[in-house]
Amino acid sequence: MQALPFATIAFILYIAAAIWQGMALFRRVPPRQVIVRLLAALGLLLHIPVVVQLVGQTPGLLPGFTTSATLLMAVAVNVVLIASLFKPVLNAGIALFPLAGIALMAATWLPSQSGHSGLTPGILMHAISSALAFAVLAIAAAQAVLVGLQNQALRHHHIRGIVQSLPPLTTMERVLFELVWVGIILLTLSIISGLLFLDNFFAQHLAHKTVLSLLAWVIFTALLIGRYRFGWRGMRAVRWTLGGCAILVLAYFGSKFVLEVVLNR
Repeated sequence: MQALPFATIAFILYIAAAIWQGMALFRRVPPRQVIVRLLAALGLLLHIPVVVQLVGQTPGLLPGFTTSATLLMAVAVNVVLIASLFKPVLNAGIALFPLAGIALMAATWLPSQSGHSGLTPGILMHAISSALAFAVLAIAAAQAVLVGLQNQALRHHHIRGIVQSLPPLTTMERVLFELVWVGIILLTLSIISGLLFLDNFFAQHLAHKTVLSLLAWVIFTALLIGRYRFGWRGMRAVRWTLGGCAILVLAYFGSKFVLEVVLNR
């Protein structure tokens, strides 16, 4: 299969979906969630076979940087499309759809090497829970950005534009914490399954991921405790969510980026 045409068309579809949703958010076009979902879903349908081909070319437990990125972004797009049927999270696609397209193009042009092999059911559980945790918390990060923008606009008494397009701030914050709850459950499952099924969860090639994942887990857990014990909300919740997600990105991609892109190993 020629991956480049699939990736290019998927990239265009993702960008089109993000642009439409972004213009609708700023009230430049009427909201058309069906169109946005359709464009993104078509992009995902073209995204998936490229991912399958890339993973097939680099079999192993630990796919390389670009392959991992495009695989996780495919999961994130799928999660946001499904979740948007039940919760107002489609605006997260404004950031996630272009990132998915960029990751896909990067993986097509710069295929990466895999790590070691040895996939077992337990390791598969770890991989799936890790991917879903990343996807849900990436959506939480995008939701946190929107909550921050909405919070700042309301503080400055700007009630037009983005504020009119978004659900009430209380609803946006409730959805944010629901996403964090789901994400922390999946991250907990990922950490526990890693401890149980990986031979050495603190081996040199996994140590950074383990430590940073645990740190992200602590941050998100502290956020939830602060929310339900001390009533944390607003910009404090935004900062903690974005901080936890930043740590998680470093956990998933930090050493892969340094080794494969910076050091070219």
